[in-house]
Amino acid sequence: MLKATLRSFLAHKGRLLLSALAVVLSVAFVAGSLIFSDTVSRTFDRLFASSSADVTVQPREDLEAAVPTGAVATVPAGLARRLGGVEGVASAHPDVEVENVTVVDDRNESVGPTTGAPTLAVDWHVTERSVVELTSGRTPRGDGEAVLDADTADAKGVEIGDTLTVQAQPGSFDVEVVGIATFTTTNPGAALVFLEPEVAAARLLGSADRATSVSVEAAPGVPDAELKRRITAELGAAGYTIRTADETAETASEELGAFLDVIKYAMLGFAGIAVLVGVFLIVNTFSMLIAQRTRELGLLRALGADRRQVRRSVLTEAVLLGLAGSTVGLAAGVGLAFGLIGLMSAFGMNLKTTEMVVGWATPVSAYVVGVSVTFVAAYLPARRAASVSPMAALADAEVAGVGRPLRARAVAGGVIGALGAAALLGCVLSGETATAASLLGLGVVLTLVATVVAGPLLVRPVIRVLGAAFPAVFGAVGRMSQRNALRNPRRTGATAAALMVGLALVGGLSVASASMSRSFDEQIDKTLGADFVIQNANFMPFPAEITDRVRDTEGVGLVVRQRFAPVAVRLPDGERIETTAAGYDDGVDDVARVTYAEGGTAAALADGGIAMDAGFAAEHGVRLGDRVPLEFPGSRRAEFTVAALTDMAGGEGFAMRGGLFLGIAAVEEYVPGGQDSTLYVNAAAGTSPDELRDRLEAALDPYPQVQARDQADYKDLVHDQIAVLLYLVYALLGLAIVIAVLGVVNTLALSVVERTREIGLLRAIGLGRRQLRRMIRLESVVIAVFGAVLGLGLGLVWGVCIQQVLALEGMTAFAVPWGTVVAVVVGSAAVGVAAALLPALRASRMNVLEAIAHE
Repeated sequence: MLKATLRSFLAHKGRLLLSALAVVLSVAFVAGSLIFSDTVSRTFDRLFASSSADVTVQPREDLEAAVPTGAVATVPAGLARRLGGVEGVASAHPDVEVENVTVVDDRNESVGPTTGAPTLAVDWHVTERSVVELTSGRTPRGDGEAVLDADTADAKGVEIGDTLTVQAQPGSFDVEVVGIATFTTTNPGAALVFLEPEVAAARLLGSADRATSVSVEAAPGVPDAELKRRITAELGAAGYTIRTADETAETASEELGAFLDVIKYAMLGFAGIAVLVGVFLIVNTFSMLIAQRTRELGLLRALGADRRQVRRSVLTEAVLLGLAGSTVGLAAGVGLAFGLIGLMSAFGMNLKTTEMVVGWATPVSAYVVGVSVTFVAAYLPARRAASVSPMAALADAEVAGVGRPLRARAVAGGVIGALGAAALLGCVLSGETATAASLLGLGVVLTLVATVVAGPLLVRPVIRVLGAAFPAVFGAVGRMSQRNALRNPRRTGATAAALMVGLALVGGLSVASASMSRSFDEQIDKTLGADFVIQNANFMPFPAEITDRVRDTEGVGLVVRQRFAPVAVRLPDGERIETTAAGYDDGVDDVARVTYAEGGTAAALADGGIAMDAGFAAEHGVRLGDRVPLEFPGSRRAEFTVAALTDMAGGEGFAMRGGLFLGIAAVEEYVPGGQDSTLYVNAAAGTSPDELRDRLEAALDPYPQVQARDQADYKDLVHDQIAVLLYLVYALLGLAIVIAVLGVVNTLALSVVERTREIGLLRAIGLGRRQLRRMIRLESVVIAVFGAVLGLGLGLVWGVCIQQVLALEGMTAFAVPWGTVVAVVVGSAAVGVAAALLPALRASRMNVLEAIAHE
């Protein structure tokens, strides 16, 4: 049996190749994501471990800001002198490192990265742990001089002697580039500007007596943990975060891990799609191969092979296919990781391919995925093969189950579908976001399974409708193509299911994104009353000089600032909730349309007042006039009176949890050093918006990080952000289509072999080669469109339910992107034509007499 299995596998290796490609793709994405993330993690672990001081003292951050405030937490620079006297300390240095800066050249163009990596302004203090070394020029001496990293200088064409402008929180200042420093380790993609230490503190923090941290080096023989204990005893725990080198590296690695998880899970999503769609392809391939080998399997049964041996033989072929596909996929995964590392270099993160990490978990995961997928997918065909009686096989009958009624599928699909429909109905009726989301996930899985199980039941009614025009348009060829698609509903359903999965995902998320876009458009129309909104391109805060420049622009009337503060609010029900509060100037009613359940803007922005979302207040037992304590960064505390309850339903500008907002004076008091995040600007009387736009753009020309947007621009910005989700969806769709095309090609190719004698007879009675090719193409098109109809129908149902979940968060509009729907259907027909090209060409080239004599 083993010899027969191996010979059968090698005899059909060409037919199994397309199925193996699905395994290769899924394994490649799994292996590639693991290798890439392991390589990046190992590289940066070494970077953090080698560059971290023995002990680092930083200001304690009690609250994590959901959005950046622009405030820089500091410690006294004199703390370094104090720590220098602690026993076991060899040296202590006050560090200055500020992230929220913008550096522009003499053309007012930013020299920072465009990939989302930060621009860092740092004090020049080189030690054996430094990540850079001076490679040309000299070190900065005094005010007005700086050193720039080599990667940024090369990318932006900056040379020694050039003048740059550094825009920091205390104000902008010009520097001359006097040196270029090269990374000695991996460049994380950031741009670095180095200043003389005292100048850095004064220019970046507003005082030479401040620092962002203190780096402490241990004397020989003093362990880091012991030195940390002594420093903690000296300073006390309050007010400072004290970490050893290992703890600093671990914290930095955790922060990096959040970035890596995005890439890893995106790639694993591709792997999951490849696995899911590949299962249908493999099931179909093995089912058809077994149907074509019924005589061979029957002969084995007649010679004494029992059902278990036949089943084991088919599963062994599947395992061999999985092993082969996993091996190739693992190699492809290494290549994919290599490409990702190169892509990161293009984005400024200079990883070394020579340091690629292939941990033991990678090949294990690769082979587990590849082998298990093929084994599971081949199990049902293997059972069918084992159920064929020797006499039925010798009579060349079809495999048991092919012509069997679909009652079992109808029952199973109906039960699972009913459960899925109940879950989706519960999602629609639920009033809580968490519950609705859970029911949505359950309903999506169940309805997908039900559609796959019951798909063959829909083949005949749907394809009769889809192919109804074929006989009239294409005559006998059209009629035969329609009947060929109807001949085996199981096969047609399984082939179309591969395409259905991807299109259902696209349909559901396209409806969700279109609904989100329309909801935001309606909210912007409803709540935003300003002529212009001034914001940073990535919503980071900006220096006060930009606000001053806007106020001084001719034609500007009202300017309302928005500034954020991380807070923790203690509620009457005893719960402590960390969120973000927004601070506003007076005049909010002139730039935003705030809807109140109780109270008003004047009371909310008054000294000691605060506004809260009415639903949030009701949930936690807060009433108008109640006093609520708030905690701010730096252990600052204050009590505020709930002076207004808003009813904004997720309105623009008030969407943080709790909807807290108050006067900007309170934010300035309790979050000193913070920066404005948004300016709402109205034109003065007698100035048209078009005139003001030109003046604002001219005024903001030296500040490339901010833009003036009107309502239409603001909507486009929101649409662009939502589109990022769609790009991922479309990429998943592309992968699903590639594998689905392989499935259709495989099905048609094996179907041509299965129908060799039939094709020969058709040719003998006068069917031309062009007519034969057309028949196979039409069969492929109707199968692909059938999959598209099922997928889009299912996706639209999912989209409706997703929109209901979004409605609980205030996004109540519903929209169907009909253009996308039509494009998908048309594209599916094109996919069907493309998938049929090779099988149709092969069929048309058959020798008629040999085809008739084929057994």
